[in-house]
Amino acid sequence: MEKFNVRLMKPEDFNDVLAIDEKVNKVLREEYYKLKFEKLVKSGDYVPTSLVAEDENGKVVGFIMGELFIGEYGISEDRAKLDTIGVDPEYQKKGVGKLLLKEFIEHLKSLGVEKISTLVDWNDIELIKFFSSNNFEPSKTIHLELKI
Repeated sequence: MEKFNVRLMKPEDFNDVLAIDEKVNKVLREEYYKLKFEKLVKSGDYVPTSLVAEDENGKVVGFIMGELFIGEYGISEDRAKLDTIGVDPEYQKKGVGKLLLKEFIEHLKSLGVEKISTLVDWNDIELIKFFSSNNFEPSKTIHLELKI
């Protein structure tokens, strides 16, 4: 059984995260991740919550990105958002995603967070199963949209 190390994401992880996302989604989303890294990893305005998983050799094999909502006077609200999770296809089904999610949750708990939300495409059955198996459930809020 392989062992994985989870740590806070650093700016130097950009290319690894980008490569994993491209493998998973079959499209390069460089601008999307540039903005995410600027906001969530490089900015001093956000409490660090994003993590990466490394294999035994230090290779980044997965990541999870999220955001903690900070209230006035630096008092955190009870919410955080899980924005993106990705695991290199070669390392899927090896517990990397579950480990990243577990560490993400523990990290947020230590910051006083009581609720984590995320959005999943209704047709992404595998991701819905993943979150369901990790105790996520539908919220009481309905996401509405209008195609124009």
